[in-house]
Amino acid sequence: MEQKEIDGVLERVRTALETGNVSNAIAALTTLHPADQAEAFADLPADDQVELLPQLDSETAAGLLTELEDEEAADAAAQLPTAQLADVLDEMEPDEAADLLGDLPPAQAADALAQMEERDEVIPLLGHPDDTAGGLMTSEFFALRPHMTTQSAIDFLRGLNRDTATPYYLYVVDRQGVLIGIVGLRDIITSRPEALIESIMNREVISLPVGTDQEEVARVMARYDLLALPVVDGAGRLAGVINYDNIVDVISEEATEDLQKIGGSEALDEPYMLISFWRMVHKRAGWLVVLFLSEMLTATAMGFFEQEIKRAVVLALFVPLIISSGGNSGSQAATLVIRAMALGEVRLRDWWRVMRREVLSGLTLGAILGSIGFARIALWQSAFGTYGPYWPFIAATVALSLVGIVLWGTLTGSMLPILLRRVGLDPATSSAPFVATLVDVTGLIIYFSVASVVLRGSLL
Repeated sequence: MEQKEIDGVLERVRTALETGNVSNAIAALTTLHPADQAEAFADLPADDQVELLPQLDSETAAGLLTELEDEEAADAAAQLPTAQLADVLDEMEPDEAADLLGDLPPAQAADALAQMEERDEVIPLLGHPDDTAGGLMTSEFFALRPHMTTQSAIDFLRGLNRDTATPYYLYVVDRQGVLIGIVGLRDIITSRPEALIESIMNREVISLPVGTDQEEVARVMARYDLLALPVVDGAGRLAGVINYDNIVDVISEEATEDLQKIGGSEALDEPYMLISFWRMVHKRAGWLVVLFLSEMLTATAMGFFEQEIKRAVVLALFVPLIISSGGNSGSQAATLVIRAMALGEVRLRDWWRVMRREVLSGLTLGAILGSIGFARIALWQSAFGTYGPYWPFIAATVALSLVGIVLWGTLTGSMLPILLRRVGLDPATSSAPFVATLVDVTGLIIYFSVASVVLRGSLL
């Protein structure tokens, strides 16, 4: 639905609530898709939310809360009476109910869980961190025995509740619940009725332990184009299944976190419009302070070459050009390598291949920029006589410095994420601003060192 239509429904909801006509507000709200309901609901004042949510039927409330951001859903659900909250949780998928319970105050969560009819499906999910395979999985899955016939499997599926999730895959377990195979619904339908499940199942099953990080879960599902992924416990028993719709949220969350870190900020962990002002300042100030203190080293480096600058003031004119080129090349390389690592395209063992590629890239890119820098100085000298009789030496200094600095920037930007991963840190923390700052300082040293060699006997 278009935003204009959502805004129109929201206005009708507000008008109905202002006149005390809650039934009209509900009727307007329920014309929307649950995702749009959540957007409209989130835009209501807190008092209207408290008035409206308890009046919704359990199924509608469950769909709305599922689509809200975690913090918004927890704040809204916390206003519901315990018995009604339990009914709403029963309408949710077990993994969604477990996530919401984990965000509620412990006492309220315990009371609601005690009154849930489906608590046996939710309880096993509560012991796993949210960002692991165990925290993402649902306990609603389809398990068959190897000695069942395809006809009995079809009869089993026909007897399931119509509200049960779509069986993308059917998993085969032994008497102890250990995952031993997987079979597609199409294979069951097209096989002879008397065929045994073990005769048509695939024994090569891709699965992950319950403690697997959610980023690895997303990578595996994307790599093998899976709609669902089984999760097993330490003994290999089938504990749950992760469906693709859960991974869509994970991919968005992980990409957002990486982008925030690459941009030179801590991950916000909350939606931008919901995070408090001071919490946002805290998240952003830390890196800015570190970067500011690091940039002070730039002044220190320039002070070290004070005599060279006094003798050849023209060198100072190119400092912004030199350091920005190194910082830009480093940021570019860091972003490319971080993303490649996130997608599984680059692993730790690939560091040498990455280095070789970046050496060649750095030299080529540096040569391109150096040629442009040399041409620019030559052109200005020809047109305005700006740089005097020693302009070829100045142009050579700039050109050679750009080659060295861009090469150093690409190497730093590409190797730092790999080094951080090697020591167990998030590669995204090697943010573009951090790489740029590091290259700025070292770039000055390269620039003035080249100048002291090339200009010796002329300007220096």
